[in-house]
Amino acid sequence: MYIVSNVVTADAILLRPPGAPKDKYLGGLLAAGFDESSCLSRYQATIYRKPSPHKPSPYLVERLRKYEEHHRRCAPGTAAYDRALRLLDADTAPANATEYCRYVLWGPYAGLGNRILSLASSFLYALLTDRVLLIDPGKDLTSLFCEPFPNTTWLLPPGFPITRFEEFKKKNRQSYANLLIKKKISNDAASGGPRPPPFVYAHLGDTYSTEDMYFFCERDQAAIRTVPWLLVKSNLYFVPPLFLNQEFEPELARLFPEKETVFHHLGRYLFHPTNKVWRMVASYYRAYLAAAGERLGVQIRIFSHWDAPFDVVSEQVVNCLHKEKLLPAADALAAAPVRLAAEPNNTTAVLITSLDSGYFEKIRSMYWEHPVAGGVAVTVHQPTHEGTQKTGRTSHDEKAWAEINLLSLADVLVTSAWSTFGYVAQGLAGIRPWVLVRVEKGKMPEPTCLRDISMEPCLHKPPWYVCRERRNGDNAKVVPFATHCPDLNGGLKLVDRT
Repeated sequence: MYIVSNVVTADAILLRPPGAPKDKYLGGLLAAGFDESSCLSRYQATIYRKPSPHKPSPYLVERLRKYEEHHRRCAPGTAAYDRALRLLDADTAPANATEYCRYVLWGPYAGLGNRILSLASSFLYALLTDRVLLIDPGKDLTSLFCEPFPNTTWLLPPGFPITRFEEFKKKNRQSYANLLIKKKISNDAASGGPRPPPFVYAHLGDTYSTEDMYFFCERDQAAIRTVPWLLVKSNLYFVPPLFLNQEFEPELARLFPEKETVFHHLGRYLFHPTNKVWRMVASYYRAYLAAAGERLGVQIRIFSHWDAPFDVVSEQVVNCLHKEKLLPAADALAAAPVRLAAEPNNTTAVLITSLDSGYFEKIRSMYWEHPVAGGVAVTVHQPTHEGTQKTGRTSHDEKAWAEINLLSLADVLVTSAWSTFGYVAQGLAGIRPWVLVRVEKGKMPEPTCLRDISMEPCLHKPPWYVCRERRNGDNAKVVPFATHCPDLNGGLKLVDRT
């Protein structure tokens, strides 16, 4: 078992792999002007990660630069921010609220993968609605991510008048759904209705109601357009419903001509590991993965050991790796191989991430004890095995974020169904993974794994309200580029088809 060391000198991290980055700014996705030493990963990651064939559209690049300017004008500490802050004392939003800076406030909710996906979704919503994204970092986000926007901050300052975001839940009196029900806001333009309050809470988590889901509809977006302060809380990747909005869709089509690249581009734009986390990533990569001809990442997430016992899952993983020819089979009848230095091009390094060390031990022993045909050398590595998920504990989340980034440096990925951890890794990598089908009631699934149809994350609980039909229905049948997820039948994801 190899454990990531947290102690790596700054000088060591600068010992980069041979070769300079070919595309330091990711096709214009990243802005220049940062102090590179303050966030080494921002420009170093491209040296380690395989070049992406998916380039950001020129329009996305243009809109990101405009957003950054807008953010700087409206960020905490500016006169524009102070002017907008005074609106919180008003009973209603002013008629000319669009002349003020308007904001999306984001609060952390659920595990690390969920937080990353909901934060990316919230940023896209801010981009579409000319709002500025400000976040409550919670306990540890400042330990995980660098600031994404140049010469400004996305952090809410201490002393912000609205506190304890964690207490905002379903049926909160300031939620959009409750305001609609109490007729304190109107989504009927013809009726006039009252002006909205200056602060509204959008509950977009997996417990949302039909009234909460109205948020994604055209007439409801018109109703909250003048709300200066909008708090969004979600544990979901709510990008697909934004594409279903007929007013947003033309802009989204210009931003993302390839619809399955939304998180791929936004994830690489927003989420850069802090220097502490990046040292963990880079040192481990150089020590165990860099010399291999091919890197295979295997992410194993078990939600219920009762439904998915170890023996069944471990057999499932091995079956998938061999059946899909992701790894050569070991010869169980042959003697243990003599360990000689292999040619790099004939070496496969397997990176396993799991809370349990048993899967690593099983696969490593299989290749340690028996040779592989053709002289291929297989090495197996696992950075950590935490045993249980410890959401919100800084050291645990730092290791999890480091492992997500290590997976994103792989050439091929195998991920677990329903896992947001895997979704983030595949999006950053720009890879359609093989997905381990969820084991239920202890039975081996058939097939054991399948190839994903898109590298986009899956929205686990999509809205059942169909906006353009004004009734409940199946949003996977509304447009050709949104469909059910292979790993979750009721889920919704974006695909590149028309």
